[in-house]
Amino acid sequence: MSSADHRPTLALYYATRDGQARRIAEYMSQRLSQAGTNAVPRDIAAVVPVASDLESVAMVVLVAAVRYGRHLPEADRFLADYASLHAPPPLALASVNLTARKPGKTTATGNAYLRKVIARHRLTPAVAAAFAGRLDYRRYSWRDRQIIRFIMLLTGGPTDPSTCVEYTSWPEVDGFVARILKLIRHVHAS
Repeated sequence: MSSADHRPTLALYYATRDGQARRIAEYMSQRLSQAGTNAVPRDIAAVVPVASDLESVAMVVLVAAVRYGRHLPEADRFLADYASLHAPPPLALASVNLTARKPGKTTATGNAYLRKVIARHRLTPAVAAAFAGRLDYRRYSWRDRQIIRFIMLLTGGPTDPSTCVEYTSWPEVDGFVARILKLIRHVHAS
């Protein structure tokens, strides 16, 4: 029996401001659990994992929100720490951003935010995808609402301040989870 067989299967982390990345991570946790893989989603703003936490698992999953054109600072720190590991486990990286609501913007090559964070940290994720988030103007502060409305104006999105739209494609999240499970089975088989 190899030492990898004794490691917990995966660690699931998220970085969120408005809660959608957390919702996606919780949904992923449920789907993984249904397939026999337990992963408790942890907020990296509250629980900062140390190198030994990351190195002790067979796979690391991060669901990270984008705010004002950048992944959240805690996600950036997490990815920098991950990239500095001597022997990092495989990474499954999910970016949550409203750009992913558009066709062709859900892949690492098609989504500028995901592509840039991968390049900035010199990552080679085993799985990478971008998921569209949720647009809910009513939940934002006045300042955030104005900034996001301006971004939506520039990108052809809804600007009505009463708009609340769930853009997340849960079948795409299911596909991401299926790819994670396939990789985990491969890790345990080798």
